[in-house]
Amino acid sequence: MVSTWDFGAAANAAGWAARQAGGSALDMVEAGGRVAEADESNSSVGLGGLPDRDGRVSLDACVMTWAGDIGAVCALEDVVHAVSVARAVMEKTPHVMLVGEGARAFAVEQGFPTQNLLTPRAAAAWREWLRTSEYAPRINSENADWRAAPGGPGNHDTIGLLALGADNRMAGACTTSGMAFKMRGRVGDSPLIGAGLYIDDEVGGATATGVGEDVVRVAGSHAVVEAMRAGLDPTAACRRVVERLARLRGSRVAASQVALLALDKQGRAGAFALQPGFTYAVTDATGAVRVERAAALFEAS
Repeated sequence: MVSTWDFGAAANAAGWAARQAGGSALDMVEAGGRVAEADESNSSVGLGGLPDRDGRVSLDACVMTWAGDIGAVCALEDVVHAVSVARAVMEKTPHVMLVGEGARAFAVEQGFPTQNLLTPRAAAAWREWLRTSEYAPRINSENADWRAAPGGPGNHDTIGLLALGADNRMAGACTTSGMAFKMRGRVGDSPLIGAGLYIDDEVGGATATGVGEDVVRVAGSHAVVEAMRAGLDPTAACRRVVERLARLRGSRVAASQVALLALDKQGRAGAFALQPGFTYAVTDATGAVRVERAAALFEAS
């Protein structure tokens, strides 16, 4: 099992516990995603996520399985566990995505509890941001605290999760509160199958984090999986797509961070980023968890 960022270690631990209890790969990634969503100190996922420019916290999430089953929610408000609502969309509706008020109404219908997701800490960050109302995404620094706010390194740090179950079937999930102080209604890559997440049980899976608009431009996760299908290992596949983005956007990615993470069907993990500082958590076949640092295209000299 792999998850984006150092906070993925706790998510992986929950996912591994689900596997040990007989859960599927889907159970693993859902359990991991719920850990991040419930962490009030995480300013970019779930409860505690930084709000949009109007002071409203809205969540995006998706899941995908070995069978190509998918579910997603966008701009979901008042429900902590967007990843579980996305799974319910997949399992209990004929659709693959619900958005906004419809997503919330469905969650309530399914019995998900509602609450105000704007924590005092996030509200204080929003009020501070209102003094200038300026938004400038900052590159994730390896020396920076990913929980920093407002508008700091952690303002667009999705958690993406990929897992192989005991039956060697794969699933993935991606969940986020999106960019801090975004325009109301903004949706990035995280709930978009093929951008923030893609699974192909013949090949492997990939997930993305960083500036979602740039991930969408290259259909990031799907492109990584197709590169693995063509024979590249996970790290090389992630690098190929990051390099493609850099060629496409040129100097416009100089202040952007995009990181891609992949896991193939042999259990090999790999990642690559535009900028240095991206970390990811890996749980091996023994259940041991380690945090690794990905190489980057624009490595500091």
